[in-house]
Amino acid sequence: MVLITEDMVRRRAEHNNCEILSLEEVSLHQQDIEKIEHIDKWCRDLKILYLQNNLIPRIENVYRLKKLEYLNLALNNVELIENLEGCESLQKLDLTVNFVGRLSSVESLKNNLHLRELFLYLDGKEIGRSERIRARQGLDEVRRRIRQQEQDYLQKRASEKEEAQREGGEVQRGPKRESHSSVKAKNPGFDGRWYTDINNTIPVHEENKEIQGREEKEKTSCLSSEDQEREFWEKPCAYTPESRLEAHRHLDEKKKAKERKAVKTPKAPRTLITPHGRVMNVNEPKLDFNLTEDGDNNTIVLDLEVYRHMDTSLMDVDVQPTYARVTVKGKIFQLVLPAEVMPDSSTAKRSQITGHLVLTMPKAQGEIKMATPHPPKVSQSSNTPEEKTRKGNNRQRLEVDPSKHSGVDLANIVPRENRTGEQTIFYDNFVDDPDVPPLM
Repeated sequence: MVLITEDMVRRRAEHNNCEILSLEEVSLHQQDIEKIEHIDKWCRDLKILYLQNNLIPRIENVYRLKKLEYLNLALNNVELIENLEGCESLQKLDLTVNFVGRLSSVESLKNNLHLRELFLYLDGKEIGRSERIRARQGLDEVRRRIRQQEQDYLQKRASEKEEAQREGGEVQRGPKRESHSSVKAKNPGFDGRWYTDINNTIPVHEENKEIQGREEKEKTSCLSSEDQEREFWEKPCAYTPESRLEAHRHLDEKKKAKERKAVKTPKAPRTLITPHGRVMNVNEPKLDFNLTEDGDNNTIVLDLEVYRHMDTSLMDVDVQPTYARVTVKGKIFQLVLPAEVMPDSSTAKRSQITGHLVLTMPKAQGEIKMATPHPPKVSQSSNTPEEKTRKGNNRQRLEVDPSKHSGVDLANIVPRENRTGEQTIFYDNFVDDPDVPPLM
C-alpha cells in the first residue's frame, strides 16, 4: 500500500524550492496511492491538486484546503462523492472513469458555491439550459428512479465484494488439505446420522463442483507462466474496483519478479594469483594483444589494443618482474611474461595513431645490444682460396702487391763511395748519355 509521505511531496515541489508549506500546486499522479492523507496539514495554501490514475477509493482529508480550486481524481476507485464541503474555493472537480454508483451523492456539492465544472464521464457534453429546465420539471421522478437504481447497485456491489473476498482468500490460502474431521464428515457413519445408501451421502451437484474445481486447479498448475499470463488477461470479469486493484497487484508482482531477476548476484572475486603463488592469465576486457621479444634491445614488448578514443586516465598499469597487469575501466588484463623484467626501467606509451598501449620492459638478465649497421652484401660470391680464407678469419687485413707499385722507390737512393773516394749516386734504370756534359 503506497501512502503519501513528506519526501514524496517535497520531491514534487522543486518548482517551489522544495518548500511544502507555501506550495500552491502539486502533482501526485500515477503513484499507486491508495489513501489521501497529510495534504490538508502540510499544504494549506494548495490551489491545484493532481491525484489522477491512482487507486484511491475514497475522498477524504481535504476539508482543510480552503484555497483549493481544482481537484483531479480521474482514473481512481471513488464510489461516493463526499467530504468536499470544506473546499470553499473549489471550481473544478474531475471524477472521470471512477465508480460513482450513488448518484445522489452529487447533492453534497450544493454547498460548493464556486463550483463551475464537474466531470463524471457521462457523455462529455456540456449541459445546456433546456436540459436543466427539463431535469427540474421531472426532478421528483428522476430522484425516485435514482434511489431505486442505487438500491440495486448496492446489492450488486455487496455480492461483488463478497465474491472478490472469497476469490482472494482462495488465492492466498491455496489448495487446502482435508482435515481428519472433514474426511469423517464425508464418510457415512462418522457424522452421527443413519444412511440407507452410501452412494448418496454427498449431493451430486456438490460433488461435481468439487471435481470441477480440482480439475481447474490441476489445469492451472500445469500451465506455463506465459499461458497463465494470457489466461489472466483473457479471463472475462466485471469492471469493478476490486478487479482494477487485482490487475494492478498482478502487474506489481510481475514488475517485482522482473526486478528480482534483473538484480545480478555479486560475482566471486577473480583469482589473479593462486595461494601457491602461481600468476594467472586474465583478460576481462577481452582485448587483443601482441607479445614479442626484441632480441636486439633485449626487451619484451606488449602491444595491448585498447580502444582508440578511451581516456588514458581510465587505465592503470602495474609491471612486476614476472607479469604485467593493466586495469581498463575496472576490468583487469593480466599476462605472465616469458622472462623476468626490470619494472623500474619499463615504459608505457600510447600510440597516437592507433591508440594502442605499448609496454616496453627490459629483461633482467643479459646485455643490451646496440644496433650496428650490417655490412653490405656482395651480389656475386667468390670461390678463390684467398676469399675463403678471408671469410673464415674474423679480422680483415689489407694486402699490397709490390709488383704493382708505380712510384719511386726511395729505399734505393743511397750514396755509395768508389775507389777514388768520390761518391756516386746510382738510380735504377739510369742510362748515361755521352752527349750530355757532366755536372760540375
